[in-house]
Amino acid sequence: MDTGEPAPDFSLKDQHGEIFTLSGYRGRRVVLSFHPLAWTETCTRQMRALEENWQEFDALGAIAIGISVDSVPCKRAWAKAIDLEMTTLLADFWPHGGVAQDYGVFDSERGVAERATVVVDEFQHIIYAKRSEPGGVPDLQEVIALLREEEESRVEEINVPKI
Repeated sequence: MDTGEPAPDFSLKDQHGEIFTLSGYRGRRVVLSFHPLAWTETCTRQMRALEENWQEFDALGAIAIGISVDSVPCKRAWAKAIDLEMTTLLADFWPHGGVAQDYGVFDSERGVAERATVVVDEFQHIIYAKRSEPGGVPDLQEVIALLREEEESRVEEINVPKI
């Protein structure tokens, strides 16, 4: 999981049973928020933080996604229980943790994803990858700052007069 690498494409079902395919979001930045398991206090804080910041992500041309090895019915019940309305939760259920493995964030001893954040740019390359400390919630302000910085540099590139 290194920056600059192509992001592995994947298709997973979300909490509504709909298929989410990463390559379907080409042209948009995607924040992949890996977490170990639904129904835990830290994972709940992590997903609520995505929900609280969804408008900010949207304004920056990004979508934030939660991913864990839980099943679709589990994700559906958890999303309802913690009042997630805008945040997409993906079930990396089968093959068990396959996407987390592809991104190098699968903890094979525990059988769950590590807590990690990966940002994929609009060209499907990894531009940010960071694991969180055990028990810690990812710093979304750091991710938002990166997205803003990229947005500003893109605008500057567009506005540079050609000679």
